Amino acid sequence: MASRPPPRFVVRPHSERRYRGFWLGLAWLGSVVLTGALVAWLTSHDAPASVDHRQQRALNAQIEQLKQQVANLESAARVNEVATRSLRNTLTQRETELSSLRADLGFYSRLIGGEGQRTGLQVQGVRLRPIAGSHGWDIGLSLSQNTRRGSDISGAVTVSVEGLRGDKVTRLDWAALGDADQKAGIPFKFQYFQQLRGTLVLPADFRPTRLRLHIQPEGQPAMVRSVAWSDALSGNINTVLGDNDAQP
Repeated sequence: MASRPPPRFVVRPHSERRYRGFWLGLAWLGSVVLTGALVAWLTSHDAPASVDHRQQRALNAQIEQLKQQVANLESAARVNEVATRSLRNTLTQRETELSSLRADLGFYSRLIGGEGQRTGLQVQGVRLRPIAGSHGWDIGLSLSQNTRRGSDISGAVTVSVEGLRGDKVTRLDWAALGDADQKAGIPFKFQYFQQLRGTLVLPADFRPTRLRLHIQPEGQPAMVRSVAWSDALSGNINTVLGDNDAQP
């Protein structure tokens, strides 16, 4: 008996095709939902990190800007400090020069008798300088007389120093201070003016406060003048006090 060929058409129920398409659609929809959930999860974890990186970069940029501003301000402050110090030094030099010129003007004015007066012997200046490594001091004196007098004047100057020794006020006379070669004082002889030099040696425990100058011209009354020790150190002496005007 001959075999039957397979049928060319197969009859399937309509409900079977419908259920197959439903399951395929459901599977596609599930994959879409799963993909969306995965993307959302990844996005939710990556977003804070990227935000943090952006904020960090912004903060770093602000920090660098502030550092640069601080550096600029420090540089400007240093420049201003240098300029201010230079200006102060210049002003100090100008004041010193002005004081020196005023002193010179007064000196020469008195020397030539600018006021038409015969002033006689005058102490124009006193200057002290310490001798390094010792308790000694170099003292410089400037004496003058009015040129209208027209004659020489001679004599000697002795110096005493007032100060504190312990808790007591003490005065050291020239014999205890002066050079052995100038026991009689520092000699002078001039017609118009002269600068004198001498040396003082103070005890280690002595604190000087004032110089007293005893000037003895030959054939004339002696003069006594007082100068504060600090003024003699600076050399800025406008007037030298007479004995009656000296402060205790």
